[in-house]
Amino acid sequence: MNWLTALGLAAVVIPSLYIYTVSIVATRFPVLRNKRICLLIAHPDDEAMFFAPTVLALTRPETGNHVKILCLSSGDAEGLGPTRKRELAKSGVLLGLRSASDVFVIDSPFFPDSMTTTWDPERISHLLASAFAPELIEATNPAFAAAVSSSTSRTALSKDSKKRNGKGEMVKPTIDMIITFDQHGISGHPNHISLYHGARLFVSQLLAATTGKNKEGKGQGQVDIYTLPTLDISRKYSGILDALPTLLEWVWSAGITRKDKQERPGALVFMNNLVPGGAGWASVDKAWKAMTQAHVSQMRWFRYGWIGLSRYMYVNSLVLEKVEAASVAAKVKE
Repeated sequence: MNWLTALGLAAVVIPSLYIYTVSIVATRFPVLRNKRICLLIAHPDDEAMFFAPTVLALTRPETGNHVKILCLSSGDAEGLGPTRKRELAKSGVLLGLRSASDVFVIDSPFFPDSMTTTWDPERISHLLASAFAPELIEATNPAFAAAVSSSTSRTALSKDSKKRNGKGEMVKPTIDMIITFDQHGISGHPNHISLYHGARLFVSQLLAATTGKNKEGKGQGQVDIYTLPTLDISRKYSGILDALPTLLEWVWSAGITRKDKQERPGALVFMNNLVPGGAGWASVDKAWKAMTQAHVSQMRWFRYGWIGLSRYMYVNSLVLEKVEAASVAAKVKE
């Protein structure tokens, strides 16, 4: 067998195996249903470049999930903030969100789009509280709650919030989970990393307010955090070839035999199909369109390399974070 024949076989066998794997994952792996989900990102296009398989899977109508995107900056480093807001809304709809009104962008000097700036996790935590559990902070810092609320580009972010009681009764958040970057931020971007620490602080304070002690995620009012793992460069740019190591990691960490017994899976896997209308989840062309048709202002030549080679366009694996209740509620910096 010469190398041309081997290459031809690989070009047929590898995609075929991947398509089969997608159908297996879609039908036999854990699926989230009837959840209120916040995808927490730092910049417009994060949702498409990194989380497209997750969003496409979780927004399927049959899951009953309600996914919202909360973006903490308009990506205005090059003066394109208004344009990038519109692009994010278009991308969200292409990826399956119910409407553009489920996309929220923060314009705040506290969260500048910068490769050198780390965002304050306490401010991120209080922003999340003002949006999804306002009674957690309004009694202690109403001025801050009003300030961050007024900075959103849309006003419906916390429209489902329960009426605050001010009597110390249990806080009832209006989301069930947050999906965001891990502690390394995929690309090492400090804004991405800040989201991880801010989300963890929010959940730890929420646990303290609702349970007073660590319930390991079982207490009422708990919000789960699922993070997208940062991989080394060989896997990051391996495209569909990363499907196998991702599945092996999932079996090792979550255990495929425990699928039906897990209400809160320790790990999740989502894959985009290569064929429109094929078995399993949405096809990868929807993820590509979210970049090429929505985020037009960001389509430099190297972006095409990313959308073609990055495993994050094809495969997402999410890990459930273990968060303990905060012993002392953090104070907002003045």
